[in-house]
Amino acid sequence: MLARGLVAAVLIAAIGSGGTLYAANQSVQGAKKVEESGFDGDAPTAILIEASSGSVLFEKNADELRAPSSMMKLMTAEVVFNAIKKGDVKLTDEYRISENAWRKGGAPSGGSTMFAAINSKVSVDDLLHGAIIQSGNDACIALAEGIAGNEKIFAADFMTKRARELGMTKSTFGNSNGLPDPGNKMTVRELGILARHIILDFPEFYKLFGEKEFTWNKIRQPNRNPLLNSMEGADGLKTGFTKEGGYGMVGSAVQNGTRLIVVVNGLEDPEDRATEAKKMLEWGFRNFETRTLIAADQQVGYAKVFGGESRSVKLVAKTPVKVMVHKNGSDKLIARVVYSGPVRAPVEAGQKVGVVRVWRSGNIAVETPVYAAEAVGTGSTMRRAIDGASELVIGMFRAGAEKL
Repeated sequence: MLARGLVAAVLIAAIGSGGTLYAANQSVQGAKKVEESGFDGDAPTAILIEASSGSVLFEKNADELRAPSSMMKLMTAEVVFNAIKKGDVKLTDEYRISENAWRKGGAPSGGSTMFAAINSKVSVDDLLHGAIIQSGNDACIALAEGIAGNEKIFAADFMTKRARELGMTKSTFGNSNGLPDPGNKMTVRELGILARHIILDFPEFYKLFGEKEFTWNKIRQPNRNPLLNSMEGADGLKTGFTKEGGYGMVGSAVQNGTRLIVVVNGLEDPEDRATEAKKMLEWGFRNFETRTLIAADQQVGYAKVFGGESRSVKLVAKTPVKVMVHKNGSDKLIARVVYSGPVRAPVEAGQKVGVVRVWRSGNIAVETPVYAAEAVGTGSTMRRAIDGASELVIGMFRAGAEKL
């Protein structure tokens, strides 16, 4: 149910000269057009995200499932990072390089490898370096087998379960490393979600993505990310290639305190991949700036309450709601509060009620949770009866409208 009490005047004052903000209840759908975004690119699928707010600056076929190739190693890395954070795995733990890991991902495979020796034991720390910096398929298989006992189990259970916990509803995984498998499918949007999560939640591990080389088994290999040596502030994340998926990349850079994340996939040439990613990042840094729409703890609207002492409850965002807008102030922003309601009393202060969504040029730019600003106790028997009758009438009206 949509709240109809969005405080439009407050939001308009907050945006200042960064664009025009509208309070609205109507749905806004459709992909952003090239002429509206001001950017045109050659990548079949692409997305550009501001890391702090999650604001989407540009997208093109962002929800199209494609083979993610080695970019999928980000999911394997995240599962390991999370296991370390929970205490289930230690960086000093050692996993054996099985014959399966050696043949499928090691030197005999002819693919990207950290050149770990068969039957050797390698620490989780070194395997992460090999997987992230050298894109080692053997390192990923060894991590998967060490944690789950079997790579298929790791992909089906550990990777899929973790992806769903992170809100990645479309991604599927057939192995740990992105080697050709019909089960390996991800969208650039979900790769962007994953990259943002790693950057924000695992800063101590994210540093690995910026390391320019790693030596294992006396073989020194450079990081495969071309942005590290060609763009100011670039420090991650991962490239990928398979014949099925084409050339892709997840990249990130920081300039003037702003971090952007770019994902491209489906390109036909590795140079085009690097060029597209760099061009999109530079466009974002050049044309956008961050504006605060709603301050922390500022009222953003209200939600209807069922059976409460009050008919409604004020809603606030605990953190500032920020969005990236064009520097020229041409953006039209639409904001609305979305929640399932009416909210049943009693309502606790600080209780999460819904989200405030902000659209820019027809696409969701940012979504932030909103919470009850105050407690609302249970109302009288008469109040609950009146609210129940009101909801019954509204429900009958809706049911009749749906039949028309």
